[in-house]
Amino acid sequence: MPPGQGRTFWQAHIWFPTSPLKAIRAQAPHANVQYDPGTDAAAAVALAKKADVAIVFAYQWESEGMDLENLSLPERQDDLIAKVAAANPHTMVVLETGSPVTMPWADQVSGILEAWYGGSRGADAVARVLFGKVNPSAKLPITFPKSDADLPHPSIVKPPRKSTTNGGSGEWKIIAAGLPAFQITYDEGLKVGYKWYDAEHKQVLFPFGYGLSYTTYNYSDLKVTPGKSVRVSFKVTNTGNRAGAEVAEVYAALPQSAGEPAKRLVGWSKIKLNAGESKEVAIDVDPEYLSIFDVESNGWKLIPGSYELMVGGSSQSLPLKETVNLK
Repeated sequence: MPPGQGRTFWQAHIWFPTSPLKAIRAQAPHANVQYDPGTDAAAAVALAKKADVAIVFAYQWESEGMDLENLSLPERQDDLIAKVAAANPHTMVVLETGSPVTMPWADQVSGILEAWYGGSRGADAVARVLFGKVNPSAKLPITFPKSDADLPHPSIVKPPRKSTTNGGSGEWKIIAAGLPAFQITYDEGLKVGYKWYDAEHKQVLFPFGYGLSYTTYNYSDLKVTPGKSVRVSFKVTNTGNRAGAEVAEVYAALPQSAGEPAKRLVGWSKIKLNAGESKEVAIDVDPEYLSIFDVESNGWKLIPGSYELMVGGSSQSLPLKETVNLK
């Protein structure tokens, strides 16, 4: 985390004064942990070559009242990560971002930890995850696309520019550019978020609902029972060698006549499991989550027909599927 630059004006790059370096050294008191700021790629590469493990902290600074020009990491960080990874095959990347970023180096590194904006104790949390003191169990709430071109709106529509003038009076004023009202057209319709990538058949970097763990999980024994609410039951087994928690996700594909995207998230449950343990999970799906909004009746409506229920660990890893007819 770069130090605060001492600026207090709007959108200045101010950082929490936490130290990942200090937190990492606390987790590995007997290791020789060295630091390079990354401002000189050659120096960072030289240090990475001598290290057993390289950890690169990368960031995308964001704020209210602004849009990102693109999803690339700023300050040539992609280039730095690629060079460090080429120098050390055991390179970890920790991302401190508020939204998805593109990762042209993703296949070159050993691991990627999305830390988001961790706040005043974020450094300690990151260190505990990196050293395995905590088994990560989170899932992505958004899709990470492979490139900006895959977004529904690859280019930012900007508001009219404003100009400043002193009008010869020595007093500066902001004058509107006199352009038409600021308009943005959202034409993707129902294809929002992961539904866009499904409908457009676009491969993604990391799908909605995705997240790895220091253990692994298996899904089995799916049963779907229609009723006032649809009950989806299944078994989750921890097939690894340490305890963990899995977020099981349930998706539904509505009848074709509904005119909806391929699938929608309709339920989930977080299950804590010891190594080798199995648990039965039951999720009741509210009928409203399977409904569409009918404009004519101004209310939610369940379309009669075949519904496919899908269960798994992410929106693109759904090994369990069963179809039921609802009336």
